[in-house]
Amino acid sequence: MKGLSRFFTIGLVTAWYSSNIGVLLLNKYLLSNYGFKYPIFLTMCHMTACSLLSYVAISWMKMVPLQTIRSRVQFMKIAALSLVFCGSVVSGNVSLRYLPVSFNQAIGATTPFFTAVFAYIMTVKREAWITYVTLIPVVTGVIIASGVLGNAKGAVAVVVSILIFKNPVSVTGMLGYTLTVIGVVLYSEAKKRSK
Repeated sequence: MKGLSRFFTIGLVTAWYSSNIGVLLLNKYLLSNYGFKYPIFLTMCHMTACSLLSYVAISWMKMVPLQTIRSRVQFMKIAALSLVFCGSVVSGNVSLRYLPVSFNQAIGATTPFFTAVFAYIMTVKREAWITYVTLIPVVTGVIIASGVLGNAKGAVAVVVSILIFKNPVSVTGMLGYTLTVIGVVLYSEAKKRSK
């Protein structure tokens, strides 16, 4: 039973990586190479597919229990989160018309930095000093890589993007990208240890 559970988890992670990278590259192809001009329509398709597949996973496959909204406050928080997420996806899709996938992924790699900053601003909760120190290579790597390159998922997306879209890659860009990945790994480890 343990082996089956492990394979199921590996399958889910593989499906997530594949679908995430596939959506990113397909959006880039449609918006840049194919001349499709409707990034918000792509976002609508993305959100609709997520909703339908979530419903199937919850209601039919019973992967997680169905949860109900308990209050108006909870509904407002969920609605706000949904709007922010939708705005994020729309912005990402719009940016794919103008930016290489590698740069898009490098910007996405700054998520730990902005998460720490906004967590402090919103909750006035400070992290351990080591957490902030580990963000230095993340930000430095993105700054260096801005002249092409994200996180572990981004690594695959960048390589595939380079192969498909022939994005130019410099030694400096690869150095920055490598530093960013190291920073993300260090940040993740620091967060685990501080809990």
